[in-house]
Amino acid sequence: MSFFATHEELLDRAQRAIAERVYWSAYPESPSPKVWGETAAPDGKAAFEALLGHDFPLSGSGERVAPEKSPFGIDLGVRYATTPAAELIANASAALPAWREAGVQTRTGVGLEILDRLKGRVFELANAVHATTGQPFVMAFQAGGPHALDRALEAIAYAYVEMTRHPRTATWEKLSRSSSRQGETTREAFTKSFHVVPRGIALVIGCNTFPTWNSWPGLFASLVTGNPVIVKPHPGAVLPLAITVQIAREVLAEAGLPEDVVQLAVDTREAPIASELALDPAVKIIDFTGSTAYGEWLEANARQAQVYTEKAGVNTVIVDSTDDFAGMCRNLAFSLTLYSGQMCTTPQNLLIPAGGIPTEAGPKSFDEVVAGVKSAVEAITADPAKAVELTGAVVNDAVLERIDAARSLGEVVLDSRALDHPAYAGATVRTPMIVSVKDGYQTECFGPVAFAIATDSTEDSLTIFRKTVGEKGAITAAVYSTSEAVLDEVERAAQEVGVHLSENLTGGVFVNQSAAFSDFHASGANPAANASLTDGAYVASRFRIVQSRRPVPAAPAA
Repeated sequence: MSFFATHEELLDRAQRAIAERVYWSAYPESPSPKVWGETAAPDGKAAFEALLGHDFPLSGSGERVAPEKSPFGIDLGVRYATTPAAELIANASAALPAWREAGVQTRTGVGLEILDRLKGRVFELANAVHATTGQPFVMAFQAGGPHALDRALEAIAYAYVEMTRHPRTATWEKLSRSSSRQGETTREAFTKSFHVVPRGIALVIGCNTFPTWNSWPGLFASLVTGNPVIVKPHPGAVLPLAITVQIAREVLAEAGLPEDVVQLAVDTREAPIASELALDPAVKIIDFTGSTAYGEWLEANARQAQVYTEKAGVNTVIVDSTDDFAGMCRNLAFSLTLYSGQMCTTPQNLLIPAGGIPTEAGPKSFDEVVAGVKSAVEAITADPAKAVELTGAVVNDAVLERIDAARSLGEVVLDSRALDHPAYAGATVRTPMIVSVKDGYQTECFGPVAFAIATDSTEDSLTIFRKTVGEKGAITAAVYSTSEAVLDEVERAAQEVGVHLSENLTGGVFVNQSAAFSDFHASGANPAANASLTDGAYVASRFRIVQSRRPVPAAPAA
């Protein structure tokens, strides 16, 4: 059985997609039974529910723990086996030689087969993401399933391209005139072999909000390039990555390879294990999504490893003018409301000239612009039963604390309010808050909080934009303007500070959404992240080319 041959057509199509950058998706994003089958959704939910209150079927040498607490108040109770850090490292080290020697095609085929089986359990995964992160179900299905699968496939495609960029063997021949024998030509010939060699053990440190979407690209990029992977989920969102590891180990076993090529490292908030793993000399790659403080700690201290971090940033919107005022307000309101602003791509700072902006309906003052966004948010969140399908639930108490703290930072134009969830009595749900501030807010306020900032002019907005994003970083940026000159200037500023820019979004595409195979997520060019999902640089440093050369024997005399 060749997993590579089974999935080679998909890999070829994915490679074409990363080269063309047009729309393509390998996995349908609609949870419709017409797409996935009539029983897929209920079967997936039943599989998820069968895990609750039981021991998860992965073994370990330590005690079992149940660290997850659902933002919806769902009683999870899944117990996971723990394993000491030293044992995880030893297991991965033992598995590395066989995984390295398996070769590029075998490893790539294994990765693609894991994706195929994750696809088969997509509704189970969606329920797990929904329950552990607080994402609305449709979002949990899309972002935690098809979109995450697309990003993982994208990483595999880039990795395969980089690993096969050079030939495996070559014959090198050089003819030259001898310095000792005038006029005589000498020949030097070698056979050369070029080997893809993994860096070592890889560590993936998952986040609470997007456990699959943020973890799978690094996991699969490291895996197919030959590195055993230790997956360390956030204690609040273990189940989606536990299912991932379970499937990976099943595929590895069927391929006759060590299951310990992929391991699960479960910890608790009270007894964390990430730092011990990160500082182990055998760990050579780390992927992390989360707080700036811990990301910077990893970058400063895990010096033996190639560290890929996605941290916090101040996502900024420059409002200069618009020819669709209602569309602009609706688009921004949706972006602020989606998952209660708990996305690394959600806009936070709205830079609006104090003197107002031109629109197709005439001039709008600063207050009228802010009121327009406020009214659009209120319209989206007016019906709690519909609103919760956008806002989801608040992932942890720290978000609530930031909402409370934001009230003292300026004039509260729109206060955050609690909503009752019709399906989950224990859910913690909050609507977006808009605060008008005079001097700007230069720190990320993760959660449903946006700041409306009155600037002296669009030129002043650009100055603030360059300073804020240049110093604090951002994952996304947006601009609204009817002036080509302004759009060009903001685009230049975005290049200077290294942030991806969206222009004049008024329809059904939003600044906090990105499309695999076309959009790059983060740039790696500002403090919010030191890598991009996904490009060649994201995968190329996960392996090295080691060559050997051997002289070609001289031909025997006739």
